[in-house]
Amino acid sequence: MKTIDINCDLGESFGVYKLGKDAEIMPYITSANIACGFHAGDPRVMTQTVRLAKEHGVAVGAHPGYPDLQGFGRRDMAMLPEEVEAMLLYQIGALAGICRVEGVELVHVKPHGALYNKAAKDPDLAVTIARSIRGFSRELILVGLAGSFLVEAGNEVGLNVLSEGFADRVYEPDGSLRSRRLPGAMFTDPKDVARHGAELAKNGITARVGEKVVNWVVQTICLHGDEPNSVENARALAAILQTNG
Repeated sequence: MKTIDINCDLGESFGVYKLGKDAEIMPYITSANIACGFHAGDPRVMTQTVRLAKEHGVAVGAHPGYPDLQGFGRRDMAMLPEEVEAMLLYQIGALAGICRVEGVELVHVKPHGALYNKAAKDPDLAVTIARSIRGFSRELILVGLAGSFLVEAGNEVGLNVLSEGFADRVYEPDGSLRSRRLPGAMFTDPKDVARHGAELAKNGITARVGEKVVNWVVQTICLHGDEPNSVENARALAAILQTNG
């Protein structure tokens, strides 16, 4: 039987503001990307989400983003390489500390939002991120967009890397994610999310890069926990993957 990881961005509530349905999503995923307080989340939410993942046997990963609570980390920021490194280490270290107290292993790191998307196309930023993660721990897995510079950078610095596909996002012909600013950037019907996720798991991503047509293997499939149908999406995706073996 072929296996594939299902990951979801979770722990995105902040103070009295609740976002997502983490407890309801957990039974259907295998990895949780937990916000580390810069774009979303706070220390209490981080701790609660780690405990919830432990309860369900879900692997825990850090989901560091730009320091942009108001923009949810989805707005680009101009930062020096040393600023990016410090920002990442601060967030990864915070979640790692909570994991240590809770007796949970920190397994992976997946950059969030604008940081993730920029690193997919910016080789210098990608290398900075990969080296920062390796500096923290060579045992951490880097999760990056399939076919991106972030995946290449992780391989170059000697990290274990997982190439990611998005079940609830629409792709452009070059394999990049359609901008959320454009209409039709998201699959909103759980049936469409499930079908797209199954296609990614079986066939990966086919893209046209210049004159060439390439295919990138997908090793982990992402769902967004802040979507209105997030629980239904997770349930439908898990079901179709199981049905397809």
